[in-house]
Amino acid sequence: MPLYSSSRTVVPLFKHVVRHCPARVFSVSRSLSTDGFAAQAQIHENSVQLFNHVYPRDDMTNVTAKILSKVGCQLHNRPHHPLWLIKERIKDHFYRSYVGRTGNPIFSVHDNLRPVVTVEQNFDSLLIPADHPSRKKGDNYYLNRTHMLRAHTSAHQKELVRSGLDCFLLAGDVYRRDEVDSSHYPVFHQMEGVRLFSNHELFAGVENGEDLCLFERGGRRTSQKQETHTLEAVKLLEFDLKRALTRLMQHLFGEDLEIRWVDCYFPFTHPSFEMEVFFQGDWMEVLGCGVMEQELVRSAGAGNKMGWAFGLGLERLAMVLFGIPDIRLFWSEDERFLKQFRLSDIYQPVTFQPLSKYPPLFNDISFWLPAEGYTENDFYDLVRSIGGDLVEKVTLVDTFTHPKTKKVSHCYRLVYRHMERTLTQEEVSILHTAIQTAVEKELGVQGRF
Repeated sequence: MPLYSSSRTVVPLFKHVVRHCPARVFSVSRSLSTDGFAAQAQIHENSVQLFNHVYPRDDMTNVTAKILSKVGCQLHNRPHHPLWLIKERIKDHFYRSYVGRTGNPIFSVHDNLRPVVTVEQNFDSLLIPADHPSRKKGDNYYLNRTHMLRAHTSAHQKELVRSGLDCFLLAGDVYRRDEVDSSHYPVFHQMEGVRLFSNHELFAGVENGEDLCLFERGGRRTSQKQETHTLEAVKLLEFDLKRALTRLMQHLFGEDLEIRWVDCYFPFTHPSFEMEVFFQGDWMEVLGCGVMEQELVRSAGAGNKMGWAFGLGLERLAMVLFGIPDIRLFWSEDERFLKQFRLSDIYQPVTFQPLSKYPPLFNDISFWLPAEGYTENDFYDLVRSIGGDLVEKVTLVDTFTHPKTKKVSHCYRLVYRHMERTLTQEEVSILHTAIQTAVEKELGVQGRF
């Protein structure tokens, strides 16, 4: 489900805004194919080219060359990568637990869908209102007003249901602009599941089930159900959903895992829940789920069925299960990291052994905010675009309001640390100066350097 993963790292991530780029072309030479079809990513003065398709730039365009360089990496499909291990464990569990009459798994898996979607797919198809904050330009990567990099894998949910699928798992890379720290990254990976039931399928194991029905006319919406659903159908569906996810988490964490459910709100499910697990002495949210909004199901051509859906962040689970302390490590090509996950079996126990801890370097940056138009995500994205993975964390350390002019300034502390070697102060100074210069030029702020 769309905003389920706190892993934005897990959800519900960053602005060197391309509309300010000069006329030269920014190229990403690596192939961006997600289905064997090679493509180049290029940012031109008036367009963005991705997967051999040209998207005209407009006032919503904010995708960066740095982000485009990540498109097509598909870490979740790279054998023996920790994200691949988590995905395979989840997939294997569903394959073994849900088998049809012929002995074949009833859940299909879709992990190779391109991340470019329409705004309608990403939001409207999921009943997300036009004024919902999740649509903000500051939180997403837009190619233009009509196309974007998906912010959640649920952007494909409607098309998969419309194709006739009743049970499926969907995994992929998703893109959001967000803060900079050890658990947030502009690209992360989600996995979700959907299961639809006909009247016969849901009530098949219930005594006198032939007398029960999924839908009712003239019903009303309550905290427990949607207006079109019968209460008995919702309760049975909710039981099936929670049982499926409880078994999944016990499969991943162990049979003795403590679980609790928290009521919540999502635009695309009702009722909706978050699952929390008690792990290493603390409660941790691991996924969101709920009964799919019937309007969503109906618009996808399956109005005679009702269903449940869930979504989780693969980074969140991998960081917890494997003890990986920094989300940047998932993008490392360091053999010392990668070789730790080359296992003979996907269930072979593995705990990340830290690489040498290289010392951090700290630099501050201060600037006066413009009268309007500034968002922190713009600043974070600019820092990422220039500093890349050398920036470990960005923290707002001070806010100052001038007593006479009432102008406001922010002071941010940037922590620089290379994951594989010691940075020099000279290297960081050059990088930090480039960020300071770009801040004034791209964000329209006045520096207090």
